[in-house]
Amino acid sequence: MHSDSVRGVDRRRLLGWGGLAAAGVVAAGAPLVGAQPGHAALAPTEPAGEDRIPPDTRPGGAYDRYVAKLAAEGKFSGVVLLSHRGRTVLSRSYGMADKEKGIRNHEGVAFALSSAGKPFGAVAILQLAQRGKLKLSDTVGTYLTGFAKEIAEKVTIHHLMSGTSGLNNPEVDVQRIFQSREEVREYNEQWARQAKLVSAPGTPTDHAGAEVAIPAQIVEAVTGTTYWDYVQEHIFKRCGMTGTAFYTRPQWLTDEHIAHPYMTLADGSQVDAVRNLDKGSPDPFVLGVNPGRSFIDAPGDGGFATAPDLVRFANALRDGTLLDRPYAELFTGAKIPLPPQGGGLRNGRVAPADASFGAYHMPVSIINGQWLWGRAGGNPGVGASWNIYPDTGWVGVILSNIDGVPLWEIIEREEQAVLGRR
Repeated sequence: MHSDSVRGVDRRRLLGWGGLAAAGVVAAGAPLVGAQPGHAALAPTEPAGEDRIPPDTRPGGAYDRYVAKLAAEGKFSGVVLLSHRGRTVLSRSYGMADKEKGIRNHEGVAFALSSAGKPFGAVAILQLAQRGKLKLSDTVGTYLTGFAKEIAEKVTIHHLMSGTSGLNNPEVDVQRIFQSREEVREYNEQWARQAKLVSAPGTPTDHAGAEVAIPAQIVEAVTGTTYWDYVQEHIFKRCGMTGTAFYTRPQWLTDEHIAHPYMTLADGSQVDAVRNLDKGSPDPFVLGVNPGRSFIDAPGDGGFATAPDLVRFANALRDGTLLDRPYAELFTGAKIPLPPQGGGLRNGRVAPADASFGAYHMPVSIINGQWLWGRAGGNPGVGASWNIYPDTGWVGVILSNIDGVPLWEIIEREEQAVLGRR
């Protein structure tokens, strides 16, 4: 129900990598509310001198040429953005946001995030912990009813957010088409309560969707509002993320600022996944955020964002707009070591991560002696990644809306450009 699959990229590869992290601990600078899309104010204490900008990250550099070549070959449609200490270094848009209406992709277009939106839920939980509304050591039963006794009494919020709950993935109705926000909430509440404890709490879990759904329900129980409304008010609005929201399917169909996902069918044809409800993916991991079938993304997952807005989120974490410094550090702090594939497998070999760890709703890695915090996700026609390089002040965003995008390779090319690694 909470997908990490991208056509052409193995689901497990994305679990240990991705595109979001505590970005703001990365990009210094003033809050970006009111800033022009994709062009943040430069931090006065952190001049971005020419010597700080690797040649491969600049317009016309290796990364720019690589993405342009993919787009020319029909292998990329979307937006890529590189930001250094709050200033946009590279921003490119390719392809169509809506072919039927002739709308092109651009910086102001919001793309579906899929699993790249999961860290918003972690920030929401940490905001409530910071305010003393909950403790990370509290168990599920402290706030929610209807769960099996062993889950209610033994599984903590920390277990859920660090991926160590010991829970399984309940089966889902892959044919269900939702018609309202209320229907999505009710289904997910029931679905999460079907989870079973298959190993002791504290045991690393293989991406159990309930680990995302249950914290979102705790946010609702503590605040008395929906997860979507809480995140919109206390995260997106605070950051000035005016193009980011949990849009509904009717909005997806009519708003010219939301990219449509184009998925490839078995016969090789490509269709608009939102306008073709009957052609959704049968993959059970896709249900809650499957383009078309979902009325709104499941609480705790997904959402839509523009590339500049993700940089705004990064800066808001850095300057304390979202979390005080101890909680921002807790958000991205390494919790458990991940096996080698935590760095991601590509072409049968381990991607170059010196060490990888699970943090809260995302992995973090050490590459060439530098931290990389990231999150990625995808569904049919959807690919999203945001990487944050805290040691050097870079944020990289990749948002796409067609199948066949080699997302993993683009992520690696971004990494090469930023870190100067070959």
